[in-house]
Amino acid sequence: MGNSVTAEGKPLTEEFPLTVACVDAGSNGIRFAAARFRTERHFEILATERIPVRLGHEVFLTGRLSHQTMDQAVEGFCNFRRKIDELHIHRWRACATSAVREASNSKEFKDRVFAASGIEIQIIDGAEEAWLVHLAVSNRIDLGDRPWLMVDLGGGSVEISLSDSKGIHWFESYTIGSVRLLEQLTQSGESPEQFLSLLEEYVSTIRVPLSTEDKLAGYIATGGNIEELVRLAPSSASSPPDGVARLSMSDLRGIISRLAVTTYKQRVEQFGLRPDRADVILPAAMVYERLGKLAGVTEITVPRVGVRDGILLDIVADACYHGDDRRLDSQIEDAALTLGRKYRFDEAHATHVAKMALSIFDQMIDVHGWGRAERRILHAAALLHEIGMFVNRASHHKHSLYLIENSSLVGFLPNEVRMAANVARYHRKSPPKTSHLSFQSLSRQERQIVLSLSAILRVADSLDHGHKQRVQKVTVIVERARVRLVVESEGNLIFGSWSLRNKSDMFRDVFSRKVVLQSADQPTPDLDSA
Repeated sequence: MGNSVTAEGKPLTEEFPLTVACVDAGSNGIRFAAARFRTERHFEILATERIPVRLGHEVFLTGRLSHQTMDQAVEGFCNFRRKIDELHIHRWRACATSAVREASNSKEFKDRVFAASGIEIQIIDGAEEAWLVHLAVSNRIDLGDRPWLMVDLGGGSVEISLSDSKGIHWFESYTIGSVRLLEQLTQSGESPEQFLSLLEEYVSTIRVPLSTEDKLAGYIATGGNIEELVRLAPSSASSPPDGVARLSMSDLRGIISRLAVTTYKQRVEQFGLRPDRADVILPAAMVYERLGKLAGVTEITVPRVGVRDGILLDIVADACYHGDDRRLDSQIEDAALTLGRKYRFDEAHATHVAKMALSIFDQMIDVHGWGRAERRILHAAALLHEIGMFVNRASHHKHSLYLIENSSLVGFLPNEVRMAANVARYHRKSPPKTSHLSFQSLSRQERQIVLSLSAILRVADSLDHGHKQRVQKVTVIVERARVRLVVESEGNLIFGSWSLRNKSDMFRDVFSRKVVLQSADQPTPDLDSA
C-alpha cells in the first residue's frame, strides 16, 4: 500500500534542506528532475532533462514497446541514475503512465530498466495522475472553495477533474492523448481536411458533468502542449512574475487555425516547435479548446506544473510523514469520496456509516485482530457501499462491487481494491457463496478479512437505516456470547432494531457472538432486539 519511493541508507524522517529526484515516463517523452526542498512546499529545481523517447508510438498501434524504443529508454534511465549519484540523492521515484501501462511487455521493460540503472518504475493509473497534478497545482495556486475544471493532457490520456482546495470532487480519465490521437488518426490515411474532421469527431466524445447552476472558478490546464500553446499566443510577450500564465480562448482558436494550415516542417521552422511536439500539438490544442467550450470559459489558466512536480512534492511528503498513518488514511478517504461523488452517492449517509463502522472496528480490535491496512479497506468500502445505486437501486450491492473493482483508489494496491469492492458488495443480502467468483478469487486470508469487515459494515449500515444520521455515538461492549451496541441517538431505535435484526446473521457467524442494540438511556439491554 502507498507509493514506491527509493530511500537508500536514509532514516524514515528527514530534515530540510532535502534533495530528491523523479522520473516521469510519459507517452511522448521521459522527464527527469532533481530538486532541493527548503520546506515541504518550497523547492528549487537543480537539474532537469527530457529525452524524446515516444513510448506511445508503437504501443497505441501494436500494443507493445519495440526493442529499439526500450534500448533508448534504458539508456536515458542510466543517464538519470548517474545524475542522481552525482547529486548524492537518496530519495527518488520513477513513474510511468498510459503507454507503459498498456504495453503487453511492460514487465520486460521495467525489468530491463531496473537491471541497468537500479531505478524501479512504478506504473500509475489515471486517478493517481490526476491526484499528483492536483497536488502540484494546489501548491502553485490557491484553489479556494469553488470548483475548477482541471485538465492534464498527456500523450496517451487526458485526466479531467473538478477540484478545489479540499480535493478532487469528480474525475474521469479518457484514452484521448495527443500521441494516441496522432497515431490512430494518421493511420487512416485521410487527407488533411478529413483528418481534422475525424479529430473533431473524436474529441467531441469528451463529456464533463457541468450543469447551468455550476459556477466554475476557472479552467486550469497542465502539460507540455498547453505551455507551448501559451508561447505561441500573440499576448505572451512576457512571463508573469508568479509563473502562472493565461491563454484566452480566442487566442487558442487562432492558434488552431494557424496550425491547421501549416505542415510539420513549417511548425518546426516557423513556430520553433521541437520535432516531437510539432506533430502532436494540433490534436492537443483541439482537446483543450473542446473542454473550454464545454466549461463556457473565456481563458485557460496555465500554472506550468504537472505530474513531475506532483511526484517531487509527494516524495517529500512521504519522507516527512513516513510511518504516520494519517496521511495515507486521508489520501484513501479523499480517493473514495472522489469516486463516490462521481456516482452521485448519498455523501451524508456514506460518511456517517463510515464513522460508525470505524468506531465499531476500533472498539472490537481485540476480537477481530486486524490492523491499519484492514481499517482502511473498511473505510473505503463503507464510503462506497451504495455507489451501485447510480446504476440501479435493485441489486445495487452487486453494482457497487463492479464499479469499485473497475475503479482506482489512490493509495490502494489492486488486491486491496478487490477486497474493498467485496466488503461493499456484502453490506446487504446474502453472504458469500461458492458461485461468487470475485470473492472466491481472493486468497484465504483476504476472504477472512472481507467476512470480518462486511459483518461490521452491515451492523454500521443498519444504524443509519433511514439515512437520517440519528445515531450520534456507539459504544461497543464485548461479552462472552454477545456484543452490545450502546447508542446515543435522536429518536427511537425501532427501525434500527428492525434493520439490525435482518443484517446481523453474518456478524454472529463471523464473531460467534450475537449483536444486541441498546439505547444509552436504557438501563438494561433489550435482548429481543437482535
